[in-house]
Amino acid sequence: MSDWHDAVDIDALRVDLAAAFRLAMRFGWHESVGNHFSAAVSADGKRFLLNPRWRHFGSIRASDLLLLDADDPGVMERPDAPDASAWAVHGGIHRACPHARVMLHCHPIHATALACLADPRLLPIDNNTARFFNRYGVDTGFGGISDNDTEGSRLAAALGTHKTLIMGNHGVTCTGATVAEAFEDLYFLEKAAQTLLLAYASGKPIAVLSDEVAENTARGWEPYRGMAQEHFAYLKSELDRSDPSYRD
Repeated sequence: MSDWHDAVDIDALRVDLAAAFRLAMRFGWHESVGNHFSAAVSADGKRFLLNPRWRHFGSIRASDLLLLDADDPGVMERPDAPDASAWAVHGGIHRACPHARVMLHCHPIHATALACLADPRLLPIDNNTARFFNRYGVDTGFGGISDNDTEGSRLAAALGTHKTLIMGNHGVTCTGATVAEAFEDLYFLEKAAQTLLLAYASGKPIAVLSDEVAENTARGWEPYRGMAQEHFAYLKSELDRSDPSYRD
């Protein structure tokens, strides 16, 4: 266990993850006291921070986040055990996908509506939708509340080496090397889904980009990845002015 605190600055990671909860609430991506965000603190990804059971996104502070081990069979017997679905999904993915350092899972209205279509693909029709071209997985095996190891393993397989997962009949999960990166993809995924759904709703033929143009557009986003840090820093500065308690 000596490497537990060696991989990252856990205090800074706690603050960023707590900020993500508060910001998700401001964007309207929260759902009652459900949904979960997590962040790995060990090199293998198996030790991670997770929000406590049934705490509203708007109240979560850095010190509230649970520190869990995906290989610990006694986690759900702890007095502060996490939500069963959070443990199944986040434990399963962190256990199998060490590249998923930060995992933001929620049910934003437009991205979730897209996930509920018979064809939940994010068609490339503009810059934002093309950002994800060939860079997301799709899970179509929804079987109800994701509260068992089978669900976690299936979702991890669907995510694969991608950073983004559209969860059929469920919601979405965005991952990244940092909270800022994962949050930026979640932000753009929701915008992209809104654009595509509005295009569908028009009833008019949709001008889908060719694979060549879509791939070129997706690659064109790479030099702009630094936007994530700047955007997240600005959003945190707004929190600091209005409610800095997330840092506690």
